[in-house]
Amino acid sequence: MTTLERVTKSLDEWQKQCRTRKQELDDASIRLQQGKDALSQLLGDRLLREYRTEKETLLREMAFLTKIAELEDHRAKLEDGKPCPLCGATEHPFAEGNVPVPDETEQKIKALTKLISKAEDQEAAIKKLEEAEVTARKNLTEGEKQETAAANDKKAAEKSFAEVKEGLEKLRADFTARRQAVSAKLLLLGITEIPEMQVSSLLESLRARLNAWQAQVKKKAEIEKQIADLDSEMKRLDAVIETQSTTLAEKRERLETLKKDHTIGSDERKALYGDKNPDNEELRLNKTVSDAEDAEKKARDRHNELHQRWNTAKTHIESLKKRIDQREPELRKLEIEFSTALAPAGFSDEVQFLEARLTAEQRDELSTKAKKLDDNQTDLKARQKDRETRLATEIAKMVTNKSLEEMEPQFKKYEDSLKDLRNIIAGLKHKLSENTAAKERIKAKQTAIEAQKKECHRWENLHELIGSADGKKYRNFAQGLTFEMMIGHANRQLQKMTDRYLLVRDDAQPLELNVVDNYQAGEIRSTKNLSGGESFIVSLSLALGLSHMASKNVRVDSLFLDEGFGTLDEEALDTALETLAGLQQDGKLIGVISHVPALKERISTQIQVTPQTGGRSQISGPGCCRNGSV
Repeated sequence: MTTLERVTKSLDEWQKQCRTRKQELDDASIRLQQGKDALSQLLGDRLLREYRTEKETLLREMAFLTKIAELEDHRAKLEDGKPCPLCGATEHPFAEGNVPVPDETEQKIKALTKLISKAEDQEAAIKKLEEAEVTARKNLTEGEKQETAAANDKKAAEKSFAEVKEGLEKLRADFTARRQAVSAKLLLLGITEIPEMQVSSLLESLRARLNAWQAQVKKKAEIEKQIADLDSEMKRLDAVIETQSTTLAEKRERLETLKKDHTIGSDERKALYGDKNPDNEELRLNKTVSDAEDAEKKARDRHNELHQRWNTAKTHIESLKKRIDQREPELRKLEIEFSTALAPAGFSDEVQFLEARLTAEQRDELSTKAKKLDDNQTDLKARQKDRETRLATEIAKMVTNKSLEEMEPQFKKYEDSLKDLRNIIAGLKHKLSENTAAKERIKAKQTAIEAQKKECHRWENLHELIGSADGKKYRNFAQGLTFEMMIGHANRQLQKMTDRYLLVRDDAQPLELNVVDNYQAGEIRSTKNLSGGESFIVSLSLALGLSHMASKNVRVDSLFLDEGFGTLDEEALDTALETLAGLQQDGKLIGVISHVPALKERISTQIQVTPQTGGRSQISGPGCCRNGSV
């Protein structure tokens, strides 16, 4: 079954389903309308809620009548003109026996109940019919969608079938044209027709003839190569003969000159050395000269080495100074840019950035993979070019029955083209080697960049620790460490006085102080928002924390508190005094300066200052002189 037939069959099936679903929808709509008509006929012109309201009214009336009937004994005791003991009314209409009978009301209630029950059943049936209609409508919509899709598929299949048919016609025409072209070319080879059933044997025959022609071409090339080698060898031998003849004449002239020089040298030797052995004298003098030259060379090499090392060290020091001077502004700029770029990149600080950064092994691995991919890409491009060249060559090949003499001009042309291609290949290989060298240089530069990054990172760490030239940043860093220790001591004291607050350092200002409000879900607040009593408690905890700070040679055993207790409530005051009492038990001397009367009752050891006239005051208490004044 073809695609068009399959799509047509699917379209017919969906059309049948759509007609069926449409009929189901019409039936459901008819049943729904019948149900609505029946409900409307049952209710008349009123709504169901009106009947329910009427029923509720009748039920209340029925309950009222039942209650009246139950009060028959009390009705007999009612007298006109006298107030009712229950409601106080002086008129008693039901006392004369005119009690309404609840039978009529009860019948109305039963009728309404039956009507409401039928209406509710009808509404339930209508709801089911509405659901069935919605389902049928959805099914119809889905069927219409499927029908539309099937129709579109049919159109597409018909269009595709027409395109395939048109393409087939074109292929047939192209095949006929190609067959004619191949027949015309094969006609030159003595092949008049192409048997459709023996195309493979024809191809084998053509391949055999091609191989024979290629073998003849190869044999010709080998013979030409042998001829060229013989010509080169003959030229080389002629050049050698000519060179040796010239050399022989020169050697003969040199021999005559040497004979004359030998005679003159013999006479001079006898005049200089007499009967001494010149070889021994020469060896002795050469040894003396050699020893002196060795000693001089060693001294000169040592001097040059030391001078070179001194120059190298001096140059290196100057270079480092220049690099430091040159890179200091750049380092500051890079630091600002780095700090500015951290937040947009999603890093809170440098530590988080360094933790998220790839390791050196990972970066080296990525670089190796990139190099391998580049090499593979280059190799694939070369292979693709080679395959394209081979394909073009094979396409351009034509089987011919021409003689070797007729093919020689074309063969020479091909040889020239081959030389050009080899030159091009040599140029490409040269470019490839240059590219490889460039990659090595880039790799070396990358290595230098990594080393420079490490050096820059070291300087950044130094800058982070040392900071500005006046040492402010380093002092702030050291003060921050001390401040952190003091906050730890202060929090231990603060926990004894209240469990609400906890002291922390400000992230923006490391030497500023904030509080964590545990009563507000751990919200971080500024100490400026604290009340007077809360500020005093925080200040007291800091003072107590500071008193616990001690160095190797310094201890803080005394603490004086000036005022501040007047802002505390009674509970906070008790907590503060208990904390101070605990410190006193630990051996601390605590002094409190205050005008709060409540402290006089809580502190047993007191020194009182009483103002006198003339701007003088008198002190009294333990350790004070009787008449002492200040």
